[in-house]
Amino acid sequence: MVSKACLIGSYQTKLEAIAAHEGVELAVVVPPVWEDPAGPQTLERVHTEGYRLFVDPLRFNGNYHLHYYPRLAERLDQFRPDILHMDEEPYNVATWLGVRQAKARGIPSLFFSWQNINQIYPPPFRWMEKWVLQNVDYALFGTESAAGVARSKGYRGPDRVIPQFGVDPDLFHPPARRDAGRVLTIGAAGRLVPEKGLDILLNAAAGLSGIWRLHIAGEGPERSALERLAVELGIGERVVFDGAIPSMEMPAYLRELDVLVLPSRTRPRWKEQFGRILIEAMASEVAVIGAASGEIPNVIGEAGLVFPEGDAEALRGCLQRLLQEPGLRDRLGTRGRERVLQSYTQARVAAATVDVYRSLVKESR
Repeated sequence: MVSKACLIGSYQTKLEAIAAHEGVELAVVVPPVWEDPAGPQTLERVHTEGYRLFVDPLRFNGNYHLHYYPRLAERLDQFRPDILHMDEEPYNVATWLGVRQAKARGIPSLFFSWQNINQIYPPPFRWMEKWVLQNVDYALFGTESAAGVARSKGYRGPDRVIPQFGVDPDLFHPPARRDAGRVLTIGAAGRLVPEKGLDILLNAAAGLSGIWRLHIAGEGPERSALERLAVELGIGERVVFDGAIPSMEMPAYLRELDVLVLPSRTRPRWKEQFGRILIEAMASEVAVIGAASGEIPNVIGEAGLVFPEGDAEALRGCLQRLLQEPGLRDRLGTRGRERVLQSYTQARVAAATVDVYRSLVKESR
């Protein structure tokens, strides 16, 4: 497997779960760091039991279209794997090169995609994407909408919808108890960029009655503007910007919250693809509120509250309701964890992924 996402320590529990399946020998290639425009993500060596982890250089690091692994062909010759799993989108150089190199060696390949908007990329990326869709052996999609986009672009091969990552419920679990009389703690976590809608959350919070505080985790180019907005709205003393939280500290961070909000807004070239922080919070029995952007309503289901995206007044109403109804918060928290255990654990994601591996190997023989 080739995956820059598996830099993140908590995501690596999926790799351990895959490797634990009988007859599976897993080698994973990751870069030492991903230079994300919102802030670098450095490799966290946390859950590395049962599989081989290789740290290889990445060219054009931080560029979602141009990045690639110059040593991948060497790794394929070294391992001679039965399958190459490119945990990457079909339109980038890494996937195009990986599928080509695998095909030249007679190795079946698959990719993963969250792409839920039918974007037409400029050459050469449009050509590379078309070639990958015509030549890859299998496709994994995070959602049905992502599968629909690939099919509309000409993909005709076998596929399966499986979230890229689930949640380890032993890591993300509720606290032993929550103090019923404490200040309501609202949280948000993610990149501090316009599409994540944190200005909407601040405007919604500014009109709340009662006692509350808001914690925002993450870094990004909008941080200074958001800090100024909080002050301008008169809530600067109630809002804490906690910066980036390491993935293995996120479970404890979430257990301190009563409510988690994901107020994403759709943009012309982006809409929420999943919202993994939602299932982490749900596993922690934190009540969740999400905007009706992209996949958010489908992830939440009946286990949280959904408001029209961009509507600060509607979000305020959801927050006010949870502030005044602790029983509702508790019920939503319980439903959330039940939903995660049923659909979104790393074990379930790993088992489904291994099923795909076995079917692909069987077809190739």
